[in-house]
Amino acid sequence: MPLDPDDLAYVRDMQDACARIARYISGQTLATFVADDLVRSAVERQIEIIGEAARHVSDRTKLQHPEIAWRPIVAQRHILAHEYGGVQPELIWRVASVHVPHLRTQLKVIVPEG
Repeated sequence: MPLDPDDLAYVRDMQDACARIARYISGQTLATFVADDLVRSAVERQIEIIGEAARHVSDRTKLQHPEIAWRPIVAQRHILAHEYGGVQPELIWRVASVHVPHLRTQLKVIVPEG
């Protein structure tokens, strides 16, 4: 079943943010990531965008794609936006380097990149 136009836009926003994160951390290690507050801030912002877009994806689409961790994605956005003082760079690195690439692959099933 094709996505409605709003869901399509939100999934594309998520894909774009995933692609940006991949570019931002390319060539980085955990140590360089932790030391570079500009890159960390940029990655955190893109994770927030992913979470905000995921929050707006319709329940119908979420139910059609239960393999995507919609709730944890939205929860991560809330942590970054509201509990920013307790954000640990090592956890953001794990999200950016492990979870985001996996999410990007999952989103390609819904909407091919291009």
